[in-house]
Amino acid sequence: MLKIYFSGEDVLRTRVAPAADPVWELVLSLHLLRGRGRDPLMATWRRTVARGLRQETAFAQLRLLFALNPPTGYFPDFLTPYASVDGFEAGLEAVRSTPIPLLRRDLAVLAGENPLPSSASALARGEPEVLRALTDSMERYRSVAISPYWGRIQAAVEADRTRRARALLDRGVEGLLSSLRPSMRWDSGVLEVHDYPDSRELHLDGRGLLLVPSFFCARTPVALLDPALPPVLAYPVDRMGGLGSSGAEVGSGPGREALAALLGRTRAAVLAASHDGCTTGEVARRLNISPAAASQHTAVLRNAGLLVSQRDRNTVLHTLTPLGRAVLDA
Repeated sequence: MLKIYFSGEDVLRTRVAPAADPVWELVLSLHLLRGRGRDPLMATWRRTVARGLRQETAFAQLRLLFALNPPTGYFPDFLTPYASVDGFEAGLEAVRSTPIPLLRRDLAVLAGENPLPSSASALARGEPEVLRALTDSMERYRSVAISPYWGRIQAAVEADRTRRARALLDRGVEGLLSSLRPSMRWDSGVLEVHDYPDSRELHLDGRGLLLVPSFFCARTPVALLDPALPPVLAYPVDRMGGLGSSGAEVGSGPGREALAALLGRTRAAVLAASHDGCTTGEVARRLNISPAAASQHTAVLRNAGLLVSQRDRNTVLHTLTPLGRAVLDA
């Protein structure tokens, strides 16, 4: 179990990442791609990516990236720098600028459990061309495994952020931390991460915690090994049906009138009300319809793949899927 200890100052400084983190998603997807788990929601993605990587002309250049990310166990902290909260390019630049002592330490820990290719020695010395080759391989891998699905990944993370925002507004930061169950438990200033592979304690010491909702995070949340680094905890989100296809599903259309004609005016209004997340009760109040009617309309939209619904205690929060957002914006 991982236990994260919060002071009052840490509670005030805890926040959720502003969007899906492209570097965390890339690294965690590597573990999911090569792991033993067989999540049926990800089966099509795994087959498609594996086939795409075999056809990649620069596949040999991915060898170091794969070696740094074994299917289970430790992976280097430097691969997921805090700077990636500002985007993919910022994250890659931070990887290329990793201090040599940190490279040496992380690779020594990794080598204690896994065989590494000869290029890892040059990486440990901080040779710029090897660091550049590593980030180039991250870009190549991203083009095959992440970019085609980025809209769905973003939508799943945004749906989770909406859920956390509501918990924060309703019950404060402690309500936000309590909403992370069942994989985590908040109790009297301690966030307990269940099923963590090691027994660890992390004292935030006034720095707060950055929570990173992640599509590719497996069942157990992930923290950095080095307690001196800015504290980050990546945790899994609802995958909203997985990655069965890559598409941005709907193109242009004649507008809301056509949408109303297609769905019916009330159902189209329910879809619009869910743009930024909306509970069943809020749908009913905004549209002046009964809660039963609101529940029926959201069920139809959910079954059509336009909404995803998540229960939190006695409320159900509805948010748009990528298809729903594309239909609404057409």
